[in-house]
Amino acid sequence: MSKKSKRAKPRWTQYGRSAFSTVWLYLLSLAGAAAAIFLIFLIGLNLYHTLVNIYYYSQNVFLVRITLPLYYFMAGVRDAALLVVILLCGSAWFFVTYWFFRYPQKQLNTVVNAAAHLLDEDSSYLQLPPELNIAEAQLRLARQQAQRSAQIAREAEQRKNDLIVYLAHDLKTPLTSVIGYLTLLRDEPQISTELRARYTNIALDKAERLEDLINEFFDITRFNLSHIELEPRITDLTRMLEQVVSEFGPMLAEKHLSCRTDLPARMEYACDPDKMARVFDNLLRNACHYSYPDTEVTIQAEVLPSEIVLTFENHGRTIPPEKLDRLFEQFFRLDESRASRTGGAGLGLAIAKEIVELHRGTITAESADERIRFIVRLPLAAPASGKSLSSNAAARKS
Repeated sequence: MSKKSKRAKPRWTQYGRSAFSTVWLYLLSLAGAAAAIFLIFLIGLNLYHTLVNIYYYSQNVFLVRITLPLYYFMAGVRDAALLVVILLCGSAWFFVTYWFFRYPQKQLNTVVNAAAHLLDEDSSYLQLPPELNIAEAQLRLARQQAQRSAQIAREAEQRKNDLIVYLAHDLKTPLTSVIGYLTLLRDEPQISTELRARYTNIALDKAERLEDLINEFFDITRFNLSHIELEPRITDLTRMLEQVVSEFGPMLAEKHLSCRTDLPARMEYACDPDKMARVFDNLLRNACHYSYPDTEVTIQAEVLPSEIVLTFENHGRTIPPEKLDRLFEQFFRLDESRASRTGGAGLGLAIAKEIVELHRGTITAESADERIRFIVRLPLAAPASGKSLSSNAAARKS
């Protein structure tokens, strides 16, 4: 093992007293107990000699009678001096050893009791003895992380519940319109061709909106209840991106956008093609939703020695920093108005982030000067086949 790897090895953290200081304190305590027994022996010996002088030489009969029981007791102790010393030494050893065995258990009970109250508002439970200050600091850090994770989970659950309520309400509007216009077409057979075409287009538009909302419900269900599993194989990302861009032709034309790609002739990468195509689909869909009309969406790729860097850039309203940090959260939408058709359930970027991280890559977002840029970095190392990650992991990692 090299010196560098030895330095990189994590250091062992000492909680409480070290083993050396504990043994030293134990021996010191035994020595103190022995010194105390010797002191008691000297005091007892002097007391015995004093009682002997009183018993044999004192002329005060009253004093002799008072000290006589103590004299007999001390005389008995003198006759069994060896046994008394053994009892005292054994008792001292027992109590010192018992205390040293009980003390670590007491400390462990204190730490366990404090850990059981990590989520309590009262932080007095986390006040540990001075020798456990490292454990106290780590418990306080764990408490902060647990509270932050719990808060994030509550917020995500609340956003999901709100979103489901909004979507359920939104389902009524297009469904009512579809039924209304189809009813008109059925009840008025003599309607003009122009009006029939108009009603048909409106009904189709509302039906497509209804399909989008239902797909959002499916996304929410899949994201929260399923696992994302990889089935990696060598894939040409250049070909995949070109295919995704061609599929977005109608949407780009509808929003008066153009898409320019700057890709290598061939860009092979070991990935799950279906999952990676969903990442590109979500990023391009996001660019279409939040681009100014008559602007250009650009997709660039660069193959570096250790990674592939993909950049998706579009022209749109600058995203504030506080919202930029939340783009990859579950159910977060830039457009908070439910009446708008901009954006979806707020899962596209969260799912894209999880798929990229499952491929051991990273995805980041930047926004400035009315430009929005997403950067995907994929390491040139194949992900483990069959590796899976729960879709709820994004909430736990955030």
